[in-house]
Amino acid sequence: MIGTGTIANVLAIIAGGSLGLLAKGGLKEHYQEGILKALGLATLFIGASGALAGMLAAENGVLSSAGTGKTLAMILALALGALAGEFIDLDRRMEQLGAWLKAKADRGGDSHFIQGFVTASLTVCIGAMAIVGSIQDGLTGDAATLYTKSILDFMIVMIFASIYGKGAIFSALPVGVLQGAVTLCAGLVAPIFSDGVIANLSLLGNMLIFCVGVNLCFGAKFKVANLLPALVFGPVFQWAVSFLPI
Repeated sequence: MIGTGTIANVLAIIAGGSLGLLAKGGLKEHYQEGILKALGLATLFIGASGALAGMLAAENGVLSSAGTGKTLAMILALALGALAGEFIDLDRRMEQLGAWLKAKADRGGDSHFIQGFVTASLTVCIGAMAIVGSIQDGLTGDAATLYTKSILDFMIVMIFASIYGKGAIFSALPVGVLQGAVTLCAGLVAPIFSDGVIANLSLLGNMLIFCVGVNLCFGAKFKVANLLPALVFGPVFQWAVSFLPI
């Protein structure tokens, strides 16, 4: 049944976050910091490995660039995506959404609610598995990728909830909305979702995951939400450069 992957993902986030809340009071601050750094390190390598896999190709045992066109599309998408994101200021709007959710759902003065919501949302919403998995679910009803993502998100949000509190659980909302929308629209956009377009989305998504890892390890260095429009520009530029003789 189409859509079951996203439903399973949302339920996994809620379950993992709920378990994480049980451990929140029992973890001392230095344990929380250590776990956060470890999670950031894991996120860095997940993003880096996915991005490098998309940028490099192996030929006769030698690594080389996957193509000038793909690199050009990536650069243009990130540059214009950052410009659009800074103009709209998506990072601030996500914080405002977190503040609104906090006002509606939290009356206990949880000082980490917004940080937990934003950090968890950016980690579980962005990436190749979310994009490709939702497309597969919408086009063929195959939700295997999203089921795998659900297991990963269960563990990720459990750890985030143990550190930041209940704000991390509300990352289930953007996951449900974004993945559900991609799944429902997959049939409509199938003609433009070529292998090259999907590969470009995966590359950009993994680069943004790497940025999330940097923020977890070293503090806020990137406004990752302001880079999200790159995921819109990416397919457009990938389609455009496919006509260039490069």
